[in-house]
Amino acid sequence: MLKELLLGTPFRRDLAEVITPRRSFSDVILPESTRRSLFEALIQIEKHGLIFRDWGLGERHTAGTGLVFHFAGPPGTGKTICAEAVASTLGRKLLSVRYAEMESCWAGESGKNVAATFRDARLHDAVLFFDEADSIASRRITGISRGYEREANQTVNILLAELERFPGVVIFATNLAANFDPAFERRIRTHILFEKPTPAEREEIWRVQIHPLKTPLAPDVNFAALAQCYEVTGGDIKNAVLKAAQAAAADERPDREKAIGQRHLVEGIEQVLAGKKVMEQSLFGDEFSPSSWLRAEERLEALQTDLLSLRSEMAALRSMTVIPVPRWVSLGLGLLALAASAGLGWMSAALSGLP
Repeated sequence: MLKELLLGTPFRRDLAEVITPRRSFSDVILPESTRRSLFEALIQIEKHGLIFRDWGLGERHTAGTGLVFHFAGPPGTGKTICAEAVASTLGRKLLSVRYAEMESCWAGESGKNVAATFRDARLHDAVLFFDEADSIASRRITGISRGYEREANQTVNILLAELERFPGVVIFATNLAANFDPAFERRIRTHILFEKPTPAEREEIWRVQIHPLKTPLAPDVNFAALAQCYEVTGGDIKNAVLKAAQAAAADERPDREKAIGQRHLVEGIEQVLAGKKVMEQSLFGDEFSPSSWLRAEERLEALQTDLLSLRSEMAALRSMTVIPVPRWVSLGLGLLALAASAGLGWMSAALSGLP
């Protein structure tokens, strides 16, 4: 590795994880509309050969014949499980892309990693799965001024080109679909929305987290009440049950007498919700919270306008010949402009980190 780093040659990494699917659609509770959309997607895959081979459309349309699906919805709504279930239904492996490994500090290497991932998917005849795909398929940047912006645009261009040539199944999962580059719209065959579960679905999700024979439950456990009180996702419920089990196991009594009670489950889900509130806090306070990013953008634009006005005034002062500008005034205005530019750079960096 040291030789490669010194010579500037990037080293090969495992860009994706090859998964043998173990979960099916029976392992996830979904709204009826989502389940119906998934069924229609599977029909498209099943009849793909009929349409493009037997009916000859593959001879008329040589590019873009692959099946690209977009799973959109909040975290914890079952997108990853359903991607695995699709691969299981097709009898194929699931190739889950590791975005952290896809990115590279070497110029041009991120795009090569994208192309290598598609080659691996062909080699394994696998379903290619991009989780949190808005990270790699984000909107391309206009008015490029930095090298990393050019690199990001090139990666998206290569991803779009690979999708045109890939004949298999690709699944993009996103939490923030608005961040997708518009060019992906033409290449995506079907968008499937994963919504938060209804109270009835939440009750069923609570139940399936518990082993029907081995998990000890106290008589006061009421899944229906939990489903009504807490509007959460399946991922939240899973975490709450695990927290409840840990709390029940820590009770000061013999193991054979321990059981998960309603208070354990309530404490578990409350801890999950408290953790989500912490994650929603902005590093820069409420002024820069996700809910107020539009106001922050407006302030940035106002500061940019003020800076342009300040620069115009400085230019006018420099051009004056009748009244000379003292050196200390010119120096003060220069420092003020520098401070304003630094403040704009800080706000731009802060806004770029917002969802």
